[in-house]
Amino acid sequence: MTRTTLTPAHHLAYLTAQTRMPAASVLAVRVAVVLSIWATRRRTRLALKQLSDHQLRDVGLTPADAYVEARRVFWRA
Repeated sequence: MTRTTLTPAHHLAYLTAQTRMPAASVLAVRVAVVLSIWATRRRTRLALKQLSDHQLRDVGLTPADAYVEARRVFWRA
C-alpha cells in the first residue's frame, strides 16, 4: 500500500477550499503553514551538517554545497 505524504501547503489548500473560513482563521492557518515550513527547513539543514562526505556523495552534494545550504537561514528557500 502506498501512502502519500502531504505538505503543509497541501493542507492549506484543502482547508481553504472546503468552506468559507473567517479571515482570522485563514490568517492563523497561513501562519501555521509558514512556521511549519520554516521548522522543516531548519531541521533538514541541521541534519545536512551531520552527514559524512560519503553520505553527501550519495545524495549528489559536495561538502561545499552542503556547507552553503546548511548556512542558509531558515526563512530563505
